[in-house]
Amino acid sequence: MKKVSLAVLVSLSALAGAAYAQDNGITESTDPAKAADIEQRAQALQAQQEAMPHETMKHKPMHHHKKPADSQ
Repeated sequence: MKKVSLAVLVSLSALAGAAYAQDNGITESTDPAKAADIEQRAQALQAQQEAMPHETMKHKPMHHHKKPADSQ
């Protein structure tokens, strides 16, 4: 009985995973207006990223301070 339950659980998990993979939000369109809109948004995003100073993109190194040894 446990083997059957495990097999059913695995099968349901596989079906749920396949259903989730089918609904990933990516669509295909041949509409030139949609393509032009997406290209304009991509160019605006690229221009915005290039306008950002590069220093904000870098991480500052963190300095860890050691506690002084207790002198007794």
